[in-house]
Order: sequence, then C-alpha cells, then structure tokens
Amino acid sequence: MTEIAPVTDPRDLAHLRRCVDLAREALEAGDEPFGSLLVDAAGVVLFEDRNRVAGGDHTRHPEFEIARWAAGNLTPEARASAVTYTSGEHCPMCSAAHAWVGLGRIVYATSSAQLSEWRGSWGLEPGPVAVLPINAVAPGIPVTGPAAELADEVRDLQRRLVERTG
Repeated sequence: MTEIAPVTDPRDLAHLRRCVDLAREALEAGDEPFGSLLVDAAGVVLFEDRNRVAGGDHTRHPEFEIARWAAGNLTPEARASAVTYTSGEHCPMCSAAHAWVGLGRIVYATSSAQLSEWRGSWGLEPGPVAVLPINAVAPGIPVTGPAAELADEVRDLQRRLVERTG
C-alpha cells in the first residue's frame, strides 16, 4: 500500500521529532531505536515510551505499550480521538493492538517498507513477521506518513543498531 498522506503539518512533525528522540534514547540504552507518543485531541502528550525489547521480550514495542496504557486509562471516546505518533510504522502486532483498543489516527516518521528496504540494502535477512502496512492489518485507521525530513535520521539510527549488533 502506498503512503497516501505524507506528513506536512508542523504540529505532527514536532511530535514525530520527539519520537525520534525517544528512538535515540532507546538505542543509547542498548535497545532497538523506536519511540512513540500518544496525544489527546487537544494536543497534550498523554503517554510516551521507547522500545524495550533488549531484555528478550520482543513484544515490548512502544506502540503496543501505548495500546495497553490507553485501554486502562482512557474512555473509548478519548481513545478514538487520540493520535499515536511513532518513529516507525506499526508492525502487524502493534497495528492489531491499536485497532482492538479503538485508538485513532497514526502518524509515523518512516514506513515499514522503508525499514525493510534499508535492512535489505545492508544484507540483512527479513524479520520473523511479515512487513505489512498498518491498513493491511487495521483497515479503518487513518494513517499519515512518512515524514521525508526525518528519514535520514531514522535510517542512521537503524544503521547504528545494525553496526552494534552485527
């Protein structure tokens, strides 16, 4: 699926900038470089997290943590009007969690297709889960992405991970 709506809104870009900063924090802490936030309808950041899979639990994606947090802390109406921002497009697991708890729009800095292409260019094997766009898993969720101005920075974080892990 092609990206229909690239990120152009300055508010979206500001939130994505924070996601990339969280991804950098994750990498510096020995984790994979992904970061995400949940923002309410008024633009207030409600929850943020970074990837935490280094301990061996590969479900500890920040997007999945957002879904868990939202399910326990927000009304269905608040979840539906919230926006999830993330440095990388949701994987199928996170897309499903997002849809199951009824979260609203997703805005991402880089797509799963971009990450897959980068990994291939570095000679890496595909991961254990199919690369699917969000709407292939959760067709009713509005999606915006990628953000061209953040792609090089995210690519560099991913390249640094590959150099560290071999």
